Amino acid sequence: MKTRDLVLVALFTAIIVVLGVIPPITLGFIPVPITAQSMGVMLAGCIIGAKRGALAYVLFVLLVAAGLPVLSGGRGGLAIIQGPTGGFILGWIAATYVTGLIAERLVKDGQNEIRQFAAFFIASVVGGIVVLYAIGMPWVSMTTGTPLADVATGSLAFIPGDLLKAGIAALAARAVLMGYPLLPHRA
Repeated sequence: MKTRDLVLVALFTAIIVVLGVIPPITLGFIPVPITAQSMGVMLAGCIIGAKRGALAYVLFVLLVAAGLPVLSGGRGGLAIIQGPTGGFILGWIAATYVTGLIAERLVKDGQNEIRQFAAFFIASVVGGIVVLYAIGMPWVSMTTGTPLADVATGSLAFIPGDLLKAGIAALAARAVLMGYPLLPHRA
């Protein structure tokens, strides 16, 4: 990795931490809060790519595991990772990688802006929602003893907000692509 790549990884880790300043919203019927940090998955994957984005989340998860209060609501520590939200926290790494991989494959130079936006949106939905839920929901089920079908049903309440996050991430990625066209050249 080049110095530039390390700087981007550290920068996006800092962005993810800042997204944690936004207070979490707890729905009450599922033990996983709505946080802006999950949008970081989509932003990091779409903007800095699969490898660098996933590394930003690896660094972030290490900060959480070390006990730093970097999660939304000022939380951190191994107990959080071992609890119901742990699958989502660990899943952020794979979800970011998949989001970045899809964005790298679908977004091409010379595409019109609508196609680029659509590609970023698709990458955000597949990686940041589908992959993340596929990892996080079984973890919630396992740690709480709630049947997976019930966890999946409860998770439906998160979909509208996650789709909004995907749209915001796609807009941001498109704006960064226009403002800094050399950034997509992946590590």
